[in-house]
Amino acid sequence: MRKRDTTLSTDQKALAINLDKYKYGSIVEIGAGQEVARRFFHVGAAAGTIAKTMSAYDMAVSDDIYGHVDRYVSRARLLQMLDKEFTQVVARLAHVRPKNTTFFAYAATVTARSFKQKNECHGWVGIRLQLHPGAAPSDVVMHVRMLDNDNALQSEALGILGVNLIHGAFFHHDQPEWVVEGLADGLGSERIEVDLIHFSGPYFDEVENRLMNLHLIRSWLTRAVVFNPQGEVVVPGELLYRKPVMVMRGSFKPVTLVNVDMMAAGLRQFSQLAAVDDKEIVSLAEITMNSLISGDNVDGADFLARIDLLASQGYTVMISDYVRFFRLRAYLRRYTQKPIGIVLSVRDFAFLFDEKYYEGLEGGILEAFGKLFPDNTHVYVYPSRPRGTDASATVTLDNVAVPANLRHLLAHLKENDKLVAVQPHDDTHLHIDIGEVLTGLRRGRGEWETDVPEAVAQRIIEGHLLGYDTE
Repeated sequence: MRKRDTTLSTDQKALAINLDKYKYGSIVEIGAGQEVARRFFHVGAAAGTIAKTMSAYDMAVSDDIYGHVDRYVSRARLLQMLDKEFTQVVARLAHVRPKNTTFFAYAATVTARSFKQKNECHGWVGIRLQLHPGAAPSDVVMHVRMLDNDNALQSEALGILGVNLIHGAFFHHDQPEWVVEGLADGLGSERIEVDLIHFSGPYFDEVENRLMNLHLIRSWLTRAVVFNPQGEVVVPGELLYRKPVMVMRGSFKPVTLVNVDMMAAGLRQFSQLAAVDDKEIVSLAEITMNSLISGDNVDGADFLARIDLLASQGYTVMISDYVRFFRLRAYLRRYTQKPIGIVLSVRDFAFLFDEKYYEGLEGGILEAFGKLFPDNTHVYVYPSRPRGTDASATVTLDNVAVPANLRHLLAHLKENDKLVAVQPHDDTHLHIDIGEVLTGLRRGRGEWETDVPEAVAQRIIEGHLLGYDTE
């Protein structure tokens, strides 16, 4: 089995492209200098690779070249740049360059650290390229966040990232996972975050972009990715910016009627907060990476099935690498100061008050709760009832058992409305256990079908999802 060469430096990658006389194109960069082009010129032999470099910083000049756009740092502007530059380089040079030439256009539109203010440092970066001479082009487009605190360092990081993208797209296009993994070469995870990547075009028709975005997390390029109900990857910052957010964490294997009622009931109470406009709420079904990984691997079919089933119920899905809730809260706080709600079942309450869960934190469970609840963040606790019992057996926030030494902490959090009891819309679903549902569906048709939404049961049966067995 081939392995990706992880020893190549940025200069070695740039030189490998420069020395290939059949790779030829334009590099246009707006917002952080011309660091990608500079890398190619620095190593020598760039005349064999670069037809043109350009920066169009003035908005009027940029609009004159590429056309009007509402936002200059946007996917729309990036695609305008790629369209214009690729079309131009092919039209001007296809008849004079060797027949084996594969043309490309690299583009970036970013907002880096400002001299006067500490703005959000992010941008759109992409490449359009031919992967065979004369072929229709394919694209790799991504959204990035620059994490360095200095403009010069951010520019340098973007230069390295651009070389990595161009090299990966040309040399590893048949292994798109390698394109993703190679983005961090020479950078690590401390300087650049890539929270969206999209492969498109004839060569990448078979690429499953949802799996590629999951691979961003596995490659430590981001800690979370978000999919809208249409299954499309979206930029978290654009979705969450200045919005109240409600998160329901679960394995959703599969999504059940109790999940549906839990989110609905949690949203009803969350929307009653004074600072929450219910029309603005972003509700997320969140799955942690550790619930997707089996051994060292992710079961792609299992992951896609869960995403599709949640999407069928209209959910926006977040996949995150945040095991502890306070880290999830800190991530959301990057984008919004509006209230954050987290809804979970009382069945999952034990781990929240398990002190072993917080080993490694200097302040233990007190530090964790201090970081989870410093402001308008609330955890909504949904009740549960064992199958076959009456209402008297219902476990709620008011009667859930916690270790004796933590009872006063629980009382304090309840008294100050940090932990809030959720009243279910429909208490006939409280008995549903997701483990029992999964076990049942793997045996074929049965009682489990009444524990999930009708459309979910239909999709599982028709698609043989999640190990559904018809024998």
